Amino acid sequence: MKKQLLLGVALLFSIQSYAQTFDKQGQRGARGLMPENTIGGMLRALDLGVTTLGMNVVISKDKQVVLSHEPYFNNEISLTPDGKEIPLKDEKKYNMYEMDYDQIRKYDVGSKVHKRFPGQQKIKAYKPLLSEVMDSVEAYAKLHKLPKPNYAIEIKTIRKGDLEFHPEPAEFSQLVMDVVEKKKMSKRTIIQAFDIRCLQYVHEKYPKIKTALMIDEKEDFENNIKDLGFNPTFYSPYAVLVGKGLVDRCHAAGIKIVPWTVNSLKDMEYMVGLGVDGIITDFPNLFQRLELPGK
Repeated sequence: MKKQLLLGVALLFSIQSYAQTFDKQGQRGARGLMPENTIGGMLRALDLGVTTLGMNVVISKDKQVVLSHEPYFNNEISLTPDGKEIPLKDEKKYNMYEMDYDQIRKYDVGSKVHKRFPGQQKIKAYKPLLSEVMDSVEAYAKLHKLPKPNYAIEIKTIRKGDLEFHPEPAEFSQLVMDVVEKKKMSKRTIIQAFDIRCLQYVHEKYPKIKTALMIDEKEDFENNIKDLGFNPTFYSPYAVLVGKGLVDRCHAAGIKIVPWTVNSLKDMEYMVGLGVDGIITDFPNLFQRLELPGK
């Protein structure tokens, strides 16, 4: 009887802990609601109660760390300094690795209607520096008495893009970590990447920093971890790749699993049922309707 009681208490504690530690992550801030990777989007996500602000970073010609999903101006969201649209065929010509940050800042990435996110609030916005985002978020959280968030920073390399669209992984990763260290955000930062070279560099130089391996194709979990060479804090696969077996393998290895991108309440509930440790979404407002065990 005593053993059953202890098991019951342990289970209750585990359920309560799950609700308290569940990672509510806003992708690119609040991409479905606000222009992506902008200060306004990050603050909106903070208002909606996210625990982690997800963002992507690239590098400018003058070695500044800039929030952007691509190292060039994506035609879907960008307008030139004189308000003109960028044709799809030309977008890679607008390479930020060949522009100083003062030039990058002049482009508008908030006014154009996003075809895949027509409900986005349209505001004139620019691509901010990582340091500026951290300063703005910390000040906003303090002013409005909100919990301080974690920062999930994706080092955004592209295939065969070294020295054309971004620095080599070691330099790229170091530039990001320089900002994190300067802003004293190491304890609340997760460095994530699809490119294992970036994670390997960060793990070697900053072993206490949390890391997340991002996965977008159906690959063997054990092989991915073997290739990486260490157990990351998080395994972050495309949501369609996630099943109970993968969740169990992650947990058996002591790795948390946080899938992307989960954009409906039904899919969120399914993921919670599998036992994932968090969810990345374009619509962080959905978290307010998500019921977590032990909440």
